Amino acid sequence: MIETIDVTTDDDATIDEAPIDETPELSFVNSDMAFEEDGDGMAFEEDEDGDGETTDSSEIARYDPLRAYLLEIREFASLSREEEHSLAALYHKTGDRDAAYQLVTSNLRLVVKIAMIYHKVYRNILDLIQEGNLGLMQAIRRFDPDRGTRLPTYAAWWIKAYILKFLLDNARMVKIGTTNTRRKILMNLNREKRDLEAKGIVPTSRQLAENMGVDEMELCEVEQGMTGIDISLDAPVGDADGDTRYIDTLRLMEQSVDEKIAQGEFSELLEKRFKEFSTTISEREREILTRRLLADKPETLQAIADHYGITKEAVRIAEKKLIAKLRQYLIESFGDVREIEFHLS
Repeated sequence: MIETIDVTTDDDATIDEAPIDETPELSFVNSDMAFEEDGDGMAFEEDEDGDGETTDSSEIARYDPLRAYLLEIREFASLSREEEHSLAALYHKTGDRDAAYQLVTSNLRLVVKIAMIYHKVYRNILDLIQEGNLGLMQAIRRFDPDRGTRLPTYAAWWIKAYILKFLLDNARMVKIGTTNTRRKILMNLNREKRDLEAKGIVPTSRQLAENMGVDEMELCEVEQGMTGIDISLDAPVGDADGDTRYIDTLRLMEQSVDEKIAQGEFSELLEKRFKEFSTTISEREREILTRRLLADKPETLQAIADHYGITKEAVRIAEKKLIAKLRQYLIESFGDVREIEFHLS
């Protein structure tokens, strides 16, 4: 589980503060291949045969998709400032696909370099590279070559943004950063807490929400999600040997079609029985029935007593007798019903 989004490099510089040109040298080992940043590009240590595979007569060679990808992208040369500007201007004006292709392929190694920064947070580096490539393509769509900025510098922020969004969406089984506002909270909550604590202020949810310009309730929900844990609905409740699962404790949010039909039919039948019962009682009892027993918001005993100019206790007694009559009538009407309860406020 990720408890903070402030991912740091080995030199303790946050990703948002480290310029792309100052990215520390990277190295990792994957199977039989080593990848290093050599300053000018990427160097690959290959086997002596130079065929990209480790040969052993006693073993079957295992295909390594990461190794194959890195060997493939090293064939694409970097662009000079002039070439980059020319291709970017062409794509910006005409949407030329060949120009876009060259801009993308020349920066694929940049995506790998940035993805490696987050490798300790998310182990599947290929997923990070894939998301970074999407960010690279978005950067090329939005890049303005006339603003004097190199494409790699501009694209780095889009690559990071796409990778971070991927991490937020996949860090947990239950997604937290589902909106831009929630992603903003995830990105800045811990940093804002540290800033307030450094000033000697105890960070409250209201203060944090005001400083970040977000809704306090939404901030509390995100914070709860960050500190909580994911629980499977199939996990047992309490004792691990118990038969009850969490899913068994949840009430269905939606009734089935059969249940809706059955409930509707029963409601119609019950309403019919109440109408039939009302013809067998006095007018005062009908008032108590409609204004007390069947009303969504029952009137008080005192209100009915004032209406008829009698005491509250007299209404209570009349109501008690009426409930007994109604109970007996419904039990006789529904043969399989043995007991009926009334709940009045």
